[in-house]
Amino acid sequence: MLSRVANSIYWLHRYIERAENSSRFIDVNFNLALDLPPDLTEQWKPLLVALGDWELFQQLHNKPTKNNIIFFLGFDQRNPNSIYSCLNNARENARTIREHLTNEVWTNINNLYLTVKDYTARKSWNKMDPRLIFTDIKKGCQLNLGINDSTVAQTEGWHFGKVSRCLERADKTSRILDVKYHYLLPSVDSVGSPLDMLHWSALLKSVSAYNMYRQCYGRIQSFHIIEYLVLNPIFPRSILHCLTEAEKSLHAISETPNIGFKNEAEKRIGNVRSEIEYASTEDILEFGLHEYLDNLQFKINSVSDAIFETYFAIKENLK
Repeated sequence: MLSRVANSIYWLHRYIERAENSSRFIDVNFNLALDLPPDLTEQWKPLLVALGDWELFQQLHNKPTKNNIIFFLGFDQRNPNSIYSCLNNARENARTIREHLTNEVWTNINNLYLTVKDYTARKSWNKMDPRLIFTDIKKGCQLNLGINDSTVAQTEGWHFGKVSRCLERADKTSRILDVKYHYLLPSVDSVGSPLDMLHWSALLKSVSAYNMYRQCYGRIQSFHIIEYLVLNPIFPRSILHCLTEAEKSLHAISETPNIGFKNEAEKRIGNVRSEIEYASTEDILEFGLHEYLDNLQFKINSVSDAIFETYFAIKENLK
C-alpha cells in the first residue's frame, strides 16, 4: 500500500473518531447541566480543557459561554478540532482515496459531512435543540464504524484505520478522566457528595461506559472507575484495551508475531501497553493520577509520531 493512501486512511478514521467523541461529550454535558444546581450549570469550560482546545478558544472568543463553546466545538471552521473541521478533513481524505473505500463507507461520510455543513451554513444549531443535532452526528459516526467493519476487507488499510481509532480513543479517555479528577469539581468539600457522584456518572457516560461499569461494579466509586477506564482489558474504550488492539494491528501491518517489535512504532506502543498492563490502580494513585495520565498522553503522542516516521514520512533515498 502506498504511504499516501495509508496516511489518508489513518487520518480519515481518526477525524471521524474525534468528531464522534466531541459530539458525545457535548451531548452528555447538556444532560449533566439539567441535573446540576442553578449556580453550577455552566460546566462547559472543562470540556474545552479535556479536548485540549482551551487556549485556542481564548484567542477566538471573549467569554466561555455555553453558546460560544458549542459553536467552537461543533461548527467553528477556525477550530481544526471542531466537529465540522474533523468531518470536512475526513471527507477530503476519503475523496483522495475513493477507490480504496466501499460505496457504503463513502456515502456515509459524504452524507454526514453535508448534514453538518448544512447545520453550519444555516446556523440551525442555534435554532433547535442542539442535543438532537449532536445525537445525530454521534450516530452517524458510529454507523460509519459499523459499515467499515462490515464491508471493508481486513487488509493493511483496515488495520491503519483501527490503529488510528484506538489511539484517538485512548487519548480522549485519558483526557476526560484527567479533567474530572484534576479540574471539574468546584471544591474539595464536594468529594464524595451527590454532586461528585453526578460528575463521575457523567464521566462514564462521556466514554459510553456507564452501563458496562454498573454491571461490573455496581456502585459508583472513583477507585473502580479509574481501574475500569485505564486497566480493563476487555472494555472497548479503556486505555489498555485500545493500546492492545492498536498494537495487534501494527503487528498485522508489518506481518510480525505479537511478540517483540519490528520497528519503532511497535516498540513504543509495546512499551506503553506493557506499563499499563502490569500496573494497578494503587500504583497509579501513588504516582498521582494527573501526573500518570499526563505522562500517558505524551507517550500516546509519541506512538503517533513513530507511526508517521515509520509509514508515512517521505524518506530520501540513500546512495
